[in-house]
Amino acid sequence: MKKMTKLTLIASSLMLCMSAAAQAAPVKISVLMYGMKAEFVQLMEKAAKEHPEVKNGDVQITMYDGRYDPMVQNNQAETAIQTKADAIIVNPMDYEANIDVVTMANKAKIPVIVTNARLNTDKMTSEVVSDDVLGGYLDAKAVLKKMNCKGNVVIFEGPIGGSGEIQRGQGIDKAIAECGKGNVTVLERKTANWSRAEALPLMENWLQKHRGKINGVIGENDEMALGAIEAIKEANLNVKDFSIGGIDGVTDAIRAVQQGEMVSILQDAHAQMQGSIDVALRAVKGSSYQPKSDIWQQYKGQMDWKDGTAQRYAVPWTEVTVDNAQQLLDARK
Repeated sequence: MKKMTKLTLIASSLMLCMSAAAQAAPVKISVLMYGMKAEFVQLMEKAAKEHPEVKNGDVQITMYDGRYDPMVQNNQAETAIQTKADAIIVNPMDYEANIDVVTMANKAKIPVIVTNARLNTDKMTSEVVSDDVLGGYLDAKAVLKKMNCKGNVVIFEGPIGGSGEIQRGQGIDKAIAECGKGNVTVLERKTANWSRAEALPLMENWLQKHRGKINGVIGENDEMALGAIEAIKEANLNVKDFSIGGIDGVTDAIRAVQQGEMVSILQDAHAQMQGSIDVALRAVKGSSYQPKSDIWQQYKGQMDWKDGTAQRYAVPWTEVTVDNAQQLLDARK
């Protein structure tokens, strides 16, 4: 009888140890980024590493570089599922093609949070994004305001088929329409794939083709607007003779705002990523989980926690101004 009691105690102890070990195992979150070259995406990666639950070891983050290819992202989702990720966060390249990530995650019963860009489905666990229609509208409105709603503009688009290109374009069209019929002419509208390097030669060509006729430059992101600025400078033209705008609030764009060269609408990479991690952890751990990021306090009243179960969280935009630019730069140090 004593022998049985000892065996029972040993078994119980082993069970407790195993249970404690299981509880101590970090939550594994796979983060599928559409590409890792741009500063904005790098800011999201930095935010992931700085989340309190990641820093204390309770969460293990695996970052995937989608290499700007939706099929690569879909394959990476398969890998995340096969390696037993507890949750998936996806920053999708394509509005339609990357719906497969959500479909596969749902089939595997893994929570999937869509961040930054959107997907044409409501089957994800949640999405933590910014309203790109509004972002495009604010961007174009700032450019057109300097032009007094009259003149000629060129538009740099994001990758065709991505939600950013589609929805920011809708916001830009709305702002142009508000200027009144015939007041603003779009001379050129092409993609530079979010790239400063691609925007530069495109702008060079447009400056030659429409010599002296371009008044405004609307970039669907900052990198493309910055490429346009480089082209203008290389053509020995005065940047301040143009009205130029972009979206994201990347470091070089904030500095350009300080110098009076452009306007920028900041998209909060930190809030999008840290918010996504908190929402993912709520889906994994249940109702006892309380958010650990400070972004919920920062945006209280504009974006509330709602027990971490809302279908969509909309991270507010912030206009970069001469007054707040240095504060924004200091926050990145």
